[in-house]
Amino acid sequence: MKYLKILGLMLAIGASSVNAETKVHEHQLKNGLKILVKEDHRSPVVVSQVWYKVGSSYEPNGITGISHMLEHMMFKGTDKLQPGEFSRIIAANGGNENAFTGRDYTAYFQTMEKSRLPVSFELEADRMRNLHLLDEELKKELQVVYEERRMRTDDNPRAKTQEHFTAMAYSNNPYKNPIIGWPSDIENYTIDDLKAWYQRWYAPNNATLVVVGDVEPKAVFSLAEKYFGELKPSEIVAIKPQQEIPQLGTRRMVVKVPAKLPYLVMGYKVPVLKTVENEWEAYALEVMAGILDGGSSARLETNLVRGKQLAVSVGAGYGLASRLDELFMLEGTPVEGKTANDLEVALKEEIEKLKYELVQQDELQRIKAQVLANVIYERDSMFYQGMQMGMLETVGLGWQKENEYVKKVSQVTAEQVREVAQKYFKDDSLSVAYLDPQPIAEQKTEKTNEGAN
Repeated sequence: MKYLKILGLMLAIGASSVNAETKVHEHQLKNGLKILVKEDHRSPVVVSQVWYKVGSSYEPNGITGISHMLEHMMFKGTDKLQPGEFSRIIAANGGNENAFTGRDYTAYFQTMEKSRLPVSFELEADRMRNLHLLDEELKKELQVVYEERRMRTDDNPRAKTQEHFTAMAYSNNPYKNPIIGWPSDIENYTIDDLKAWYQRWYAPNNATLVVVGDVEPKAVFSLAEKYFGELKPSEIVAIKPQQEIPQLGTRRMVVKVPAKLPYLVMGYKVPVLKTVENEWEAYALEVMAGILDGGSSARLETNLVRGKQLAVSVGAGYGLASRLDELFMLEGTPVEGKTANDLEVALKEEIEKLKYELVQQDELQRIKAQVLANVIYERDSMFYQGMQMGMLETVGLGWQKENEYVKKVSQVTAEQVREVAQKYFKDDSLSVAYLDPQPIAEQKTEKTNEGAN
């Protein structure tokens, strides 16, 4: 009982301290650009991020991956800048920068000494509306994207399996397409495709500017007005509703690629915070993921890796902050002498326990404490603070949801975990893929006299 009281106290104090630290100042320019500022005065540093409401889930067939391709091209010059000059200016000012594309967003960021924030704003405002998209630069960058796809997916057996699994698991949900795009689509991009995508989505009224660091909110708003205020908005036509059709039975596939070890990936269709009817269900699914895979003391590691010694590695995952319905994922690699089917049976047994046995209070409290610890650790990073706000705002949940997370998780009961397990973890909503490892061809090396002295 003393252990439970200590954990409960940690949750109460932690929830209060986390919420107390997350005051966000919001402002919107006349052209529609939303600005979110969070003060963090621990060091004279500022993180600036621009989030666009467009990602791979917005893309029609034929140009999958174009959001990611445009992300690359955003560094290729404007009316004022030559290709690559953006990055050179940031580096010359002592900063670092990059970008990333997701299914529901594309974001660009810089981390700089606080007095250099005007540099960041001037550069981002310039490429928001004045990007130069040149055919010769597209040809160069296509080679970079080809190589990125080869390294991340085509030469990675697990990633290749996951890509095919996702394409099978969804019927008409656009999450079925890879963020980087299908190879044939990448091969056939034209500069006109990119120009149309840029003109459609890259505008102040389709973006959120997030600033976290040693700043004063009013000064940031004034600076944003100076650099972004004159940019013209666009007419943003909302995409059509995209709702996955009901699945009518278990889906299975075998992926045969060269690999050393077998692999299993499986997923159940579940709602997210934006789509669920009862909000608590999304948080219960979040807690359920923690019960299964919330560190070395979680059930999968304890029971299947160390206990039954069925798996070399095993995991579970769920993302509640998406725009469309998600998959609750389970995956793993069986030990030598065991099969992917053995591992699938064992994972289903763990799910069945959650359906019919209430999680004990000490285990539930431990998972909640772990969730809280992760939140506090992540919020130590200015970049992550900005990322949380930008992501929530961009998917349509609103940045305010960040402040609710710890409280909502702490309110989840064992009965609620059991209820979502019973409601959503059914064979008719399950998809399963096995990686069947094929022989790895030995690379042939030519004998040369180079280096022989």
